[in-house]
Amino acid sequence: MRIRMLVDMPEGAARNGEPWPAKGEEVDLPTAEAAHLVAAGVAEDVAEARGRRRKTQTESEAT
Repeated sequence: MRIRMLVDMPEGAARNGEPWPAKGEEVDLPTAEAAHLVAAGVAEDVAEARGRRRKTQTESEAT
């Protein structure tokens, strides 16, 4: 699952020995791990975010 980080992780935080992506960067993670981060508000699902933007744009064009 591809997610976009919404926050900067604490300095020195790592996942599997690699530093976390910075706020605004995207990363692919296993679905369960990514879903946990999304539920915690730490990240957003990139696919869902794209869908929201498309819908918003389409709605604004209709008005």
